[in-house]
Order: sequence, then structure tokens, then C-alpha cells
Amino acid sequence: MNRVSEKVAIVTGASRGIGRAIAMLLASEGAKVAVVSRTASEIEKVVESINSAGGSALAVVCDINSDEQIKTAVEQTVKAFGGIDILVNNAFDPSVPQSTVLNLSVEQLQRNFDMGPVSYLRIMQYCYPWLKKSGEGRVINFGSIAGVLGMEGYAPYNMAKEAVRALTRTAAREWAADKITVNNVLPVAKTWGDDVNVPPPSNALGRYGSAEEDIAPVVLFLASRDAQFLTGYTLTPDGGAMIDSAR
Repeated sequence: MNRVSEKVAIVTGASRGIGRAIAMLLASEGAKVAVVSRTASEIEKVVESINSAGGSALAVVCDINSDEQIKTAVEQTVKAFGGIDILVNNAFDPSVPQSTVLNLSVEQLQRNFDMGPVSYLRIMQYCYPWLKKSGEGRVINFGSIAGVLGMEGYAPYNMAKEAVRALTRTAAREWAADKITVNNVLPVAKTWGDDVNVPPPSNALGRYGSAEEDIAPVVLFLASRDAQFLTGYTLTPDGGAMIDSAR
């Protein structure tokens, strides 16, 4: 308990799934959490759950495709909580990830980049002064094993997610002097309903991960002091889907 006590965290894409699980766990471990997403009603439910459990959370409506809204979200967080120690870039647009290389349009590729590495870059830049002031800032970005594996039919998504990993590695080197660690997570987790038909998992452990039990604890580790000597890494809570190939 209290592994991130009194820390301030921003979690994007926090209205459901992995983002929600991360926000809930960080709050349960003592962090003050800005719950960020586009849908006010959904993030307010997450905030209510956190606050009713004795935690501290703030609902922040933000479209991460908007530079002005990102800036405002960071300002709201700092005004409410006094700073920023942890940034979790989890949000992504799931509407147009699929295309073959041959059929991929520049417009579709640009949408994936705008909602992925470009938005991650913007929020990292706005959070940077506060992460530096923290003295032990943490950035956790979300990539995908789809990009590492070169999953067929997901060309724009794969390209954008691999760009996130490049951003992560570069920022890790450039921000190390400011005592900010920057790491990447490639999760494999069940984030869909039971009515969705998906193929069985092909990883070594033979199951899809749980957002609450398998993915969020990895983010908590990276956000805590336990991970102070790790930066620029890609961690793969994937049940053994890649077996060290993420390096």
C-alpha cells in the first residue's frame, strides 16, 4: 500500500479498460489522479468509484487530438493537485487502426499518428516542467506488440505504436538528467466484452491478461520508486507472447 503516496498522476484514456484499471490502482496506492478522457459521464463514474473508496481523483474532459485541450487538462491538474509526478499515456483512437500497407492512405496514417505519438509528445511537453520539478518524474507510454510483430492488416496502428517506442527511448535519454524516467508498456489484455469473438491466445501462459490484475500492477511498478533505475525500456506484460523479442 501507498507505493505512490501523495504523488499526482495523469492517466489518459482512463474512462474504461486498462486506463480505468490504472487510475483505480494508482489511487488505491495513494496517488491523486487526474482521470482523463473525452466522455464526461464515463470519467465521472471512475472518479466517483475512486473517491467513494477513499481516494482522490479529478475528472478532466480532454480530446487528446487537441493541443489546446491537452494544455488545459495539464493546467487543471496542476491547479487541483499542485503538480504532476506521473504521466500515463494510454489513450488511442480505435476507430481506424486497420489497413494493409498497399491500401493505406496518408490520411488514415496521419490520424493514427495524431492520436498516438503526436498527442503523447504534446502532453509530455506540457507535463515536462512539473515532472522535472517533481525530482522523480515518471512517464509510462503505451505501445503495442502488434507493431513489434508487424501484425498483418494493421499498418497505420503498427507504425504509430512503434513511433511511440522511439519517442519513449529518445525522451528517456534526453530527460534522464532531470531525473525523469520514461518507459513503454506493450500489454496483452482482455478489454472487450464476452460477446466479441476473438481467437484464443497464442502466448505461453495461454490466456489474455486482466487489466486490473496483470497490466495495471506493471504500470504501478514503473510509477513507483522501485523502478527508479529503469528508463527507456519496453515492458511486455503479454503472457509470453514475444519472449524477450521487444528488445
